Amino acid sequence: MFHLRHPKAVLFFFIIASIASLFIASQRLYFRFSFEDFFPKGDPDLEFYFKFKKNFEPDDNFLLVAIKRENGIFDASFLKKVRSFSLEARDIQFTIQDSSGSPWELNKNIEVLKDGKNKFRVFPILESNSITQIEYPIITPFSVSSIPAIHLDDPELLLSDKEKIIKDERLINQFVSKDGKTTVVIFKNIDNIQQEVAEKLIYNLHLIAKKYKFEGYHILGRANFQTELVAMQTREFILSTLVSGSLVLLIFFFIFKRFWGVIISSFSILVGLFIFCGIIGIIGKPLDSLALLYPIIMIIVGTSDVVHLMTKYTNELEKNKSQKEAIATTLKEIGLSVFLTSFSTAVGFFSLVFSKLEPIRNFGINAAIGVLVAYLTVIFFTTSFLMLFDKSQIYKQRASSSSSFWFLLFTKINRLTNVKRKWIGGISILLIIVCLWGISQINTNTKIEKMLPIGASVTNDFFFFEKNFSGFRPFEIAIIPQNGKNFDDYEVVLEIDKIEKKLRTYAAIKSTTSLTLFYKSMNRASHGDNSDFYKMPDSTDFKKYQKLLKKLKQKSGIHLLVSKDKKFARISSRLLDIGGDQIKELNNDLENFIAKNINSDLIQCKQTGTGLIVDKNLEYIRDSLIQGLLFAILIISLIMVILYRNPKMVIVALIPNLIPMLIAGAILGFSGIPLEAGVAIVFTIIFGIAVDDTIHILGRYRILKSSGLQSEEALSITLTETGKAVTLTTVILFFGFAILLFSVNPPAVTIGILISTTLLSALICDVFLIPVLLRSLSL
Repeated sequence: MFHLRHPKAVLFFFIIASIASLFIASQRLYFRFSFEDFFPKGDPDLEFYFKFKKNFEPDDNFLLVAIKRENGIFDASFLKKVRSFSLEARDIQFTIQDSSGSPWELNKNIEVLKDGKNKFRVFPILESNSITQIEYPIITPFSVSSIPAIHLDDPELLLSDKEKIIKDERLINQFVSKDGKTTVVIFKNIDNIQQEVAEKLIYNLHLIAKKYKFEGYHILGRANFQTELVAMQTREFILSTLVSGSLVLLIFFFIFKRFWGVIISSFSILVGLFIFCGIIGIIGKPLDSLALLYPIIMIIVGTSDVVHLMTKYTNELEKNKSQKEAIATTLKEIGLSVFLTSFSTAVGFFSLVFSKLEPIRNFGINAAIGVLVAYLTVIFFTTSFLMLFDKSQIYKQRASSSSSFWFLLFTKINRLTNVKRKWIGGISILLIIVCLWGISQINTNTKIEKMLPIGASVTNDFFFFEKNFSGFRPFEIAIIPQNGKNFDDYEVVLEIDKIEKKLRTYAAIKSTTSLTLFYKSMNRASHGDNSDFYKMPDSTDFKKYQKLLKKLKQKSGIHLLVSKDKKFARISSRLLDIGGDQIKELNNDLENFIAKNINSDLIQCKQTGTGLIVDKNLEYIRDSLIQGLLFAILIISLIMVILYRNPKMVIVALIPNLIPMLIAGAILGFSGIPLEAGVAIVFTIIFGIAVDDTIHILGRYRILKSSGLQSEEALSITLTETGKAVTLTTVILFFGFAILLFSVNPPAVTIGILISTTLLSALICDVFLIPVLLRSLSL
């Protein structure tokens, strides 16, 4: 073997590769959070949304700033500050330098600068609006005029302004809270806002808001989510790497109790992690919300490989073999098992490519690459490193193996699995039944709040808007006229009004806007701004107002609700974060209402928008989860058949690894944790990692059986020899993923709970069920 004959050359190669990888990673790795990444590619509803979006504008290109005054917002000096803030923030501008090749020059609010390569002057805010800028139309027989909603220069009118605004459904929950203590400034920002622009926009917005010394303010919008979530991901990426590394160092110290043993093991994992980061940098894709798991996976999986290799190596050294002989024997006897465990783990991750969600696909591919990088690093770098040290430098000599704690423990376990075979089988069957019951309780009632960082400002802001305004989630309905009808027809607009009235009956929808807004507002304006006339006019007045609308054209804002070609109109609402299941019930009720009450010869309705698209994730998560698991199970089954040439071994290998997945599902069901994108990947991770210990145990059992030993003797030796390694690796995995329990990201905490607990159950299944199954199937 070249790496055993020339260990220094191999070490030199890995060190150079690590340095190069770190350089590449420092230049090309970056975090990004984008809602579009979670859109299911190739979905017909997504295609319709893109078509709908071209006719109007995105439903998430807004930024809301809620400004609070405990004594009420209807104070002239306060409202003047709000107006100044709105106008000043509208003019935010800054320079960025971008080398990603983004088509900035295509956006009219981004100016290409000539004094620097890839430099851009960005004007991120397209427009701003606040209660101080709202005007009511007044229609007289001679003209159309307007009056301000707030008379800032006439404080005596503020009281009557307040009474009118609080009763105005066009403004309440959108510009003013019901208690009159908070007002919202609405900013429209550039579409598909990029990360650096979002960060600088939010930074400048905070600076301006603090300058006005408001009592309190809250921000809601895509740019704020991107900024806060990427900052959280960056912090937790660094923290998880440091904590995982420290944990591994501590475990290695207890295992080897020698400086160089700890150093060799730790360096092996670090080198693998560095090279992995370099490969991800070369691939060129940004790190997303799942990247938090990469350092944990690399460190923990790499540690597992190192522990198995080092444990076997030290066992061979204790037999007074030379370093080269010990390494050669180690690679011969457990090399295949280590490869198969790495391959099976990689298969588990790679099965995520069946997902239509790009972040999950990327995570599966990257994690699979990381597992294989860790394997190659351990096989070549670690073994080459070991050649440079004497065994006394690597580990502390132990007492006789026959009297060691591990030997005695697994001898007892082996005896128990023989004596209590029926009990273990019965308990396993009972556990499966309980787990299936728990799985039947799994829900998909996902909420945005469950995905936001605990205690973070972005989360507090989100809750504030949910409580005091209309929430964050867009809820869009596309209206398509039928049989030659268009939106100039009175009966068509009346059908839209029916739907809008129905939407207002749902408690989760606090505001909604459609084409009817203009006709209702003009009807009110024609009657002295009397709120009793904020309703659809009769057909005669409708025609009159229609002519006025055509004269006003763009000034009216009707282009935001009716497309230029008049083939689409929209009913635009925002929905509170009531959960996926409740939203589905609302959608079903609305669809039933439309089917029974709306004339399909006049209009067709189709729900669309980012809210609907993200909801469809749940269906794809379920489907891709099943496909991915079936793929992983099939591959592992084929490996077992090829390796052992006995179909019965597939049963022995799969049952102890399917039960932990059932346990994970039961935890979800009994605890009420909804199934969402981040949680769904747990099952493939569990299967991919849990099967490792099974392969090590069965691999050693096969070798002993092929050497001529009887089943009982081979089983006894297998448990006493591999028991320590599989237990230590499980403990490492347990605490490694348990680190996620300290995350402020709820999905990460859930992943930590599920993986940690089920990996422990996988160890128990391996050491108790495998012996029972081997004896029961006479293998």
